[in-house]
Amino acid sequence: MPSPTERPFRFGIVLHTVTNRREWRETCRRAEQAGFDTIAVIDHLGQAAPFPALMLAAEATERVRLGTYVLDATFHHPALLVRDVATLDLLTDGRLELGLAAGRPSAAPDDLRRAGMPCPTPAERADALEGAVAALRRLHADQRFRPGPGRPLPPLLVAGRGERALRLAAREADIVAVNGTAAGPGGQVGLPAFAGADAIERRAAFVRAELGERITEVELNHEAPAVVVTNARRQALDRLSALAPSLTAEERGQVPGFLVGTPAQIAEQIRRNREKFGFTYVTVLDGGLDAMAPVIELLR
Repeated sequence: MPSPTERPFRFGIVLHTVTNRREWRETCRRAEQAGFDTIAVIDHLGQAAPFPALMLAAEATERVRLGTYVLDATFHHPALLVRDVATLDLLTDGRLELGLAAGRPSAAPDDLRRAGMPCPTPAERADALEGAVAALRRLHADQRFRPGPGRPLPPLLVAGRGERALRLAAREADIVAVNGTAAGPGGQVGLPAFAGADAIERRAAFVRAELGERITEVELNHEAPAVVVTNARRQALDRLSALAPSLTAEERGQVPGFLVGTPAQIAEQIRRNREKFGFTYVTVLDGGLDAMAPVIELLR
């Protein structure tokens, strides 16, 4: 297995907007043609249901993996989730990539209240994530809870920011997604505020230490909320102040998720992120679809 600094890059894109069948299929095709390895969807009320959207994405594409980035563990009963995961993986010929997290603290309460569900504390969210991962593995191994022939559980991505979630991810996941958001007062995530490079480096180092011998088997992922192709890098970093108000422009330029510059500069930043943090799997938002295409080409 390659070392973390030699592992080939993978690129994912989170597509948020589903307007109609034709446009969704076309967007998915464009993402595949741009070189992305994974098309992913989110898990929020008021937006497209993840599994039907991914099923249509599978019909529109040929090679990309199809991911959830990420399912909220507090939303889904494990037995029903196993059924849905196994069905989608079966019908997409094994292209599913299953992402789970404990739920975004700033958004989950609104989602849960609208659903008439209790709003868990941070500790209860972490309990739910741990329970979901354990139940998924147990139930998926039981043929009574899933359709079709026996297949392995799809690659599992677990996202987290705190040590408890990251420790779970290092122990159980095939892909560890290191959350780059900053903690605000009261331990809440100050979205859309993102942490500085030092904080993210500490999280990535914690994961690498927890992985131990598994470090060559597990991918480290991060989200890139901003992809800006420009010749005026400093000015573009100034305009990202709303995403990281506590950081200077120079400090924002060190954040692994702020990909800013010419395609060559962004490609070099991604290479540095692999060396410094161990990140080899980069997930961008849908606004970065066209901007990332030349960058991906440079890194193949």
